Amino acid sequence: MALCEFSYHRPASLPEACALAQQLGPRALYLAGGTELMPDFRRGAETAAHLIALQGVSELSGIALRDGHLHIGSMTTIAAIGASPEVARFLPALAEAARSLGSPQIRSSATIGGNFCRAVPCADTPPPAIAAGAVVRIASAHGERTVAADAFFTGPRQTILRPGDLLVEIVIPPQPRGSGASYQRFALRRGSALAVASVAARLVIEGGRITGARVALGSVAPVPLLSTRAAALLEGQAATEDVFARAAAEAAAEARPISDLRGSEAFRRHLVEVLATRALAEAARRAQERHA
Repeated sequence: MALCEFSYHRPASLPEACALAQQLGPRALYLAGGTELMPDFRRGAETAAHLIALQGVSELSGIALRDGHLHIGSMTTIAAIGASPEVARFLPALAEAARSLGSPQIRSSATIGGNFCRAVPCADTPPPAIAAGAVVRIASAHGERTVAADAFFTGPRQTILRPGDLLVEIVIPPQPRGSGASYQRFALRRGSALAVASVAARLVIEGGRITGARVALGSVAPVPLLSTRAAALLEGQAATEDVFARAAAEAAAEARPISDLRGSEAFRRHLVEVLATRALAEAARRAQERHA
């Protein structure tokens, strides 16, 4: 299917991009890496009269540590995140998620902002960011606001972004002392396959007991899902295999998967239980290594 006709705009700054979006109205879309937007155009699943390309907006690219927070610009490529020493030190689970996404060609073009804003339920980078307590910074011609990453998604391919809103960056706060995180996914084949299910977990362990827990599920609900029941079961407990197994079963029960060509509802629930067990065990191991 041929692409629809549209006008192409290339702003050079964040204020110019926001002003363009306000001027052009609701039929304008921001263009990041295009790895999901352009296929949607070809399928007829997306239309626009104007595309505002963001490659020339330098404020949107880069990875930086400031005031103990990890700032990742929305136009930072997935490949750059996967290769970043800062991300690997600060939140290895996010680096692992980035390296698991798509093919090398896709990772070199796709951006973390696109991975968030297209809001595909099987996206890899949102679960570890949510598990880490990330927030997103959003700009428009009317100002800026900051929102928790787990509140950013409202449904499949739907977010809280209003017409003209631009995701500027993902900000990950300092991780608690004694914390560790892990990202686990399952796909039907190696390479560029989409995740059938994924789990990100962060545990805070003090004196052998879990004092904080966050478990985020991917590809098994309309949005990346925080498993609050699994976290409640974990907190205050000893970091043992039995506790992890019970929490993983709770996460599987809390998931809201569908059945499709990549897996049935029952299969996805089973995957959540297996992946959550692995993620919790690895998060605990990493937490204990940080104490050592």
